[in-house]
Amino acid sequence: MSTFSFSRLLALVGPSVQALALVPLALATVASEATVAATTLIELEDSPKVVLDEAWQIINREYVDGSFNQTDWQAIRQDLLGREYTSREAAHTALRAALRRLNDPYTRFLSPAEYTDLTEQTSGEVSGIGVRLERNSQTGAVLVTGVAADSPAARAGVATGDRILLVDGQSTERLTAEGVLQQLRGREGSQVTLTVSRNGGAPRTIILTRARMDLPTVESAQKTVGGRPIGYIRLIEFNANAADQMANAIRTLSEAGVEGFVLDLRGNPGGLLMSSIDISRMWLQHGPIVRTLDRNGKDEAISANRTALTNLPLTVLVDGRSASSSEILTGALRDNNRATVVGTTTFGKALVQSLHGLTDGSGLTVTVAHYYTPNGTDISTKGISPDVTVDLSAQQRRELFSNPSLLGTDADTQYLRAAEVLEQTILANQSTPAPTGASRLGRITAGE
Repeated sequence: MSTFSFSRLLALVGPSVQALALVPLALATVASEATVAATTLIELEDSPKVVLDEAWQIINREYVDGSFNQTDWQAIRQDLLGREYTSREAAHTALRAALRRLNDPYTRFLSPAEYTDLTEQTSGEVSGIGVRLERNSQTGAVLVTGVAADSPAARAGVATGDRILLVDGQSTERLTAEGVLQQLRGREGSQVTLTVSRNGGAPRTIILTRARMDLPTVESAQKTVGGRPIGYIRLIEFNANAADQMANAIRTLSEAGVEGFVLDLRGNPGGLLMSSIDISRMWLQHGPIVRTLDRNGKDEAISANRTALTNLPLTVLVDGRSASSSEILTGALRDNNRATVVGTTTFGKALVQSLHGLTDGSGLTVTVAHYYTPNGTDISTKGISPDVTVDLSAQQRRELFSNPSLLGTDADTQYLRAAEVLEQTILANQSTPAPTGASRLGRITAGE
């Protein structure tokens, strides 16, 4: 598949994106078209229309559906460039409206602030204080759900469960958790004033200095099931650091003598396509991982490359928020009989996007391909159904995910079932060794 490179692709459902250099328009058009495009850009150099033309050209060149979902894309260009705009914001609004006509929620415009924030997030590195936040759906409080080791927040004594009341004197009551995070991020070395409370106690105000740090995206711990040591690994998202962090977790737990793994992908919205491929190869010694198909009907199959870090039994935990890259990894492990899937049906996103930066600092994500699991399954809108279904009530889900420290514990019924399934797999492998080259190591069926 020669029309795009895997290093430039995203497989996401949420805000995860990868920073990419914009390909000059002249490289993607024939000479005459390049001349016209260049002339247009010169004419529009000081106009908000330049971003509109850039975005239109990118979609015209790369969008997965050559019919643009039955939209007259040429007419849209004439409409966009035929108007007058009083500001860049007005042009951005018009561009968003034009993109909605594609009826594709994943081909979207990103404001400069959104572009900067999301590219930082998926790069795995950010300048901030080192916390994860979540708004409690019952109380409305913005709570700290994780603190990075040796971060400004950790050094200041901020802990999981703390409530964020004010940021630089501004109340967090009407802000989303993501909105609060945006306020906490900023230039390295700059300061932010935080007012927090713990367990309903008196507020305290602290001043923190922002620092650049890696975002932790893998959490791991040694657990026990039936007296057997097992490894629990939670993957939060597929950012640029996810593969290295996953490799470290697998190696550390393997050296500790675990007999199998529970890989928790619940709530993981996706991220970088290449990250999902790299992590799949850590669990799979051989076999196909994913197949992509572009607008010209060209496809590419990506396979394992005999670089697996472990062949120990594996159970994968998923839910309705496990999407995109999570589904690529889950599909690869399941179709190759490498893992038993436990939980609830995944989100069902089978599209791949590329990201482009635009000249005013904004960005554009464009759907460029469909993907299929190794067995050729199109999971779009259907998701991946688990081998072993374990539902949670709405209240159980709120309690569990509003306090992530409960994940992978006795309070987590989905994890407990996954650990039981893993134990069954370990016992089955010990009583009936698989022949050389067989793939029984990772998976049992619900009836076994």
